[in-house]
Parts: sequence; structure tokens; C-alpha cells
Amino acid sequence: MAFGRKRKVVPFRSAGELDAMAAAGAIVGAALVAVRDAAKPGVSTLELDRVAEAVIRDAGAVPSFLGYHGFTGSICSSVNDRVVHGIPSARDVLAAGDIISIDCGAVLDGWHGDSAWTFGIGEIIEADALLSEATRLSMEAGIAAMLPGNRLTDISHAIETGTHDAEKLHGRKYGIVDGYGGHGIGREMHMEPFLANEGAPGKGPELVIGSTLAIEPMLTLGTYETEILDDDWTVVTTDGSRAAHWEHTVAVTEDGPRILTLRPE
Repeated sequence: MAFGRKRKVVPFRSAGELDAMAAAGAIVGAALVAVRDAAKPGVSTLELDRVAEAVIRDAGAVPSFLGYHGFTGSICSSVNDRVVHGIPSARDVLAAGDIISIDCGAVLDGWHGDSAWTFGIGEIIEADALLSEATRLSMEAGIAAMLPGNRLTDISHAIETGTHDAEKLHGRKYGIVDGYGGHGIGREMHMEPFLANEGAPGKGPELVIGSTLAIEPMLTLGTYETEILDDDWTVVTTDGSRAAHWEHTVAVTEDGPRILTLRPE
């Protein structure tokens, strides 16, 4: 008797479960927009954290990040050369010309949404604006690869290709941050599989209808190398170059990729 090898797939959800994830994701989107609206010169990242937490709790959800492995914020607020996992602080006051990456998560009825974006504080230099645009474009290339029948690293390859396409468009190089990437998401915020932001296509588990992933490229104006500060959380570029981070929670559907962390207009 022959036994077939069970195929590995990226974990998937039912249509109703995707709707529940989208409800959590909409709260995340609203929190991100509220934080962006509040982010001005002289405002601390702790104040932004309070804005996000209020939006999340007022919607009946709970911040995913708060208390996660001891993390003290409802958002990650990463300014300038900080790539990810910046801890909100009253001492961390924004100035005109800064760029800030805000990562936010919420859990509603047991389902998680996770999303991030990078924006400027007041007027920013062109290089920083293009860095954020390149990261967004790379994320969108990864989202477009969320199709049934694709493999996990088809998304990784699409993100990498999207980065190189942005380099051609902008006439400059970007660093693809090493060692960090996207992840599965659902009843937990961080689940298998890990999604690298570069690599060869055609490998890893298969995408099926309902598969969900958080897609999140991180690019820099310089190195791909990072280090973690003494707070054991904040990731910074080793050369002091500025960084950007964009993320959406996305599902595979029969009608194409579905972004589950949509932001209000």
C-alpha cells in the first residue's frame, strides 16, 4: 500500500474567520491613522502610544503588543535609524525632519491584526521620502504574490524584486534588513512560517485559499546589518542610516489578495 506525502501549506482560515481578522485589522488601521494625525514636532512617542491604545480599547479590542514578552507599549515607534521594535518613551520627542515607523497590533474576539507604516514629521528630505516609498512598493509586490498555488518564497522573491525595481526607479541602492521579516498570523500574533524579505522563489509551504501572512519589508538607506540596543528591543542600523518599515496582514482569496488591515480614508 502506498502512502502519499502530505503537502505542507501556509495555515488558512475560513471566510468567516477572515472577516473576523479584518475587523481586528480595521481597528489597527484606525489606530495608525490616529497616530499619524497626532505625530507632530514636540510630541513624544509615548503620547502617540496613548493615542493608539485609546483607539484600540474604545473599539473593544486589546493592544497585541502591550505586555508581549514584557514589551511596554501598544505600538512600536522607531525613529530615523531605528528599524523596528522601538519602545515608546516620554524622552523620545519628535522633531521636524524625522521619519518614524509605527507598528501596531490589536486582538478582537481572539483574532489578530498587525500593520505598520513609515511617514515623515513635517518636511522631510527626498531620500527619506523615497525610502518609505520603496518599502511600500516592496510590500505591495509581496502582496501581489499572495496567490493560490504560489509557494512561501515566491512572496520573498517578489519583495526582493520589488526592492530592486524601486532601486531602478529611484536611481539608488537600498539595504534589505537581514534577519527580520513577516510571519503567519491568526489566533496568535506571530505564527509559523517565517517570511523572509528576499530569496529564491519556489520553496516552502504552498499558499491556499484562506492562507494568511503579515508581509513586512524593512529597508535602509545604507547597510542591511542591524544591532539591538541595551533595552533588548530596539533594532537600529549599524551605520546610522535611516530605515523604513511597511506591513499589512494579507489573506489569499479566490478573488486575489485581500488586505485585512485596511486604513480609513
